[in-house]
Amino acid sequence: MRFRFLLWMLGRMMSKASKTNPAFQKQLDGKDLTFMLHTLDGKVARHFVVANNRLESRSGAAQEQAFSIGFKDSAYGFATMNAKNKQLAFMQGIQDKNIQIQGNTMLVMWFQGLMKYLMPRKAKPKAE
Repeated sequence: MRFRFLLWMLGRMMSKASKTNPAFQKQLDGKDLTFMLHTLDGKVARHFVVANNRLESRSGAAQEQAFSIGFKDSAYGFATMNAKNKQLAFMQGIQDKNIQIQGNTMLVMWFQGLMKYLMPRKAKPKAE
């Protein structure tokens, strides 16, 4: 359930960023694709559609996608997406075959690059 909620929130955050964040919008420029994050057991799936410099999130599996990232189960997906060092967690998961990537791996790297635009900015300390 937590993984399903995490994917939903990720979709909401990316959708908002596609409307309000110029740097995020620049990353979407010229892209027209669908990608999916899911569990390998098929219990959880969410796909994301990029078109017209906007990103939408929809529940369920996509019929055709440019790439998909499959996690062995929802607990593993949640742990990986919340790991302190996400890049290391992804690489370890791929190596251990707990994460399967299908499709264009260059687009997977593009997707991982989008994540830096979603992190909340740290408040600057106020000078007294």
